[in-house]
Amino acid sequence: MRLLHTMLRVGNLERSIEFYTQIMGMKLLRQSDNEEYRYTLAFVGYGDENDHTVLELTYNWDTDKYDMGNAYGHIAIGAEDIYALCEKLEAQGADVYRKPGPVLGGDTVIAFVRDPDGYAVELIQRS
Repeated sequence: MRLLHTMLRVGNLERSIEFYTQIMGMKLLRQSDNEEYRYTLAFVGYGDENDHTVLELTYNWDTDKYDMGNAYGHIAIGAEDIYALCEKLEAQGADVYRKPGPVLGGDTVIAFVRDPDGYAVELIQRS
């Protein structure tokens, strides 16, 4: 078994695809509309779905905002140079709300950025 994807409901599909592809460097892998049930699915990721876990962005045509709730945490992405990545993200207008630095009580360097819908994305320094 392996983890296939994580699904996020988004209020503006084009804005979310732009964030994950243009700012976070993922690729749009596939996209499909369901006219009967009024939704669009877009799958984005860093590699083919056969080999990589991806994000499913679900856009319900009649909903442009969701409550985050208090159970959801974040998705995590490994980065080779978290400091340079955060500088690039901020230069592109992304909200890096937790600057790079060691996690409290540990040595792992992390940062957090928000996507356009407010979902937290943890960036983890990979050595």
